[in-house]
Amino acid sequence: MRLTERSWTDVDALDTDLAVVPVGSTEQHGPHAPLGTDTLTARAVADAGADACEHDVVVAPAVPVGVAEEHRQFTGTLWVAPDTLRAYVRDVVTSLAHHGFDRVVLVNGHGGNVDALREVAGTITRHDDAYAVPFTWFESVGADSSEMGHGGPLETSLLLATHPDLLREDRFVEARDGGSEGWGEWTHRVNLAFDSAEFTENGVVGDPTRATDEWGADLLGGAAAALAAVLEAVADRDTRRPDHR
Repeated sequence: MRLTERSWTDVDALDTDLAVVPVGSTEQHGPHAPLGTDTLTARAVADAGADACEHDVVVAPAVPVGVAEEHRQFTGTLWVAPDTLRAYVRDVVTSLAHHGFDRVVLVNGHGGNVDALREVAGTITRHDDAYAVPFTWFESVGADSSEMGHGGPLETSLLLATHPDLLREDRFVEARDGGSEGWGEWTHRVNLAFDSAEFTENGVVGDPTRATDEWGADLLGGAAAALAAVLEAVADRDTRRPDHR
């Protein structure tokens, strides 16, 4: 149930303590994909996972701006500091918990958010009246970095399955040709690059011409099933903290 689409009385009548908070980003995804790619995919997975769960699940509005300064050279990219994202997400979870939705999965669509969301979930669980865990959709389907890329075949496939009207398929070849094959500039397992503009001309990493809507549908189904399993585990979990030793 999307909070933004129901009345307060509808939500008040729910008998559940489960919620998901989609967390995305507003950042470049090459010349062929929208700036809101990470928010759109996080929200699509959150909705599908909530629908697949055997329990009722409250779906909060998506957080649309994340930790994305690595894309700052590309027009339209927005970003916040990790502290800002952690504080905002913590406040959102606090307000959900106030209404009894105190078991929360943070459904993430952006790699730059991973560390901040893991940290804030730990803080919430240890110190607040709620339990939270992060869930990153592309990790849940076993995507490696070469497939995931950035505006590459996985993200583009998921958008083909969920928001095809927002893609510029006539620019897929341009996106591939102006992009790079891998993320970063690596020496002895050290990434020497901090910004994506250092290694990709148009912001793309990977080959979006490989994308298909069938692949996207499979990705959405796999991510939704994984999220539903996490939600059910969270619903059954004893969330009391261990005693001090």
